Amino acid sequence: MTYDELKAALHLFGLHENDLLTIRRIKERHRSLLKQHHPDHGANDPEMIRLLNAAHRLLMEYLQTYRFSFSEEEFYRQNPEEHLRRQFQWDPAWSARLEEK
Repeated sequence: MTYDELKAALHLFGLHENDLLTIRRIKERHRSLLKQHHPDHGANDPEMIRLLNAAHRLLMEYLQTYRFSFSEEEFYRQNPEEHLRRQFQWDPAWSARLEEK
């Protein structure tokens, strides 16, 4: 797989390489596009269905081989609320907000 192939698959799904995506979002988008181009909905473009399925396979392959970081820095980047809580846990205004929840 090349980066251009990955970008083309994202583009076919109407997504951008800078989007923060989840596997769930990609699967939902794939399902939605398949429904849109399915013959039962008036579309008759088997080539588009083939392209969508190929793009989905490519995106899933990329995600299944993606390397995840479990470092503290990455954790707080992915969970900004936790980062703020950790940063301001001793601030009375912040701790009052936590008690309200």
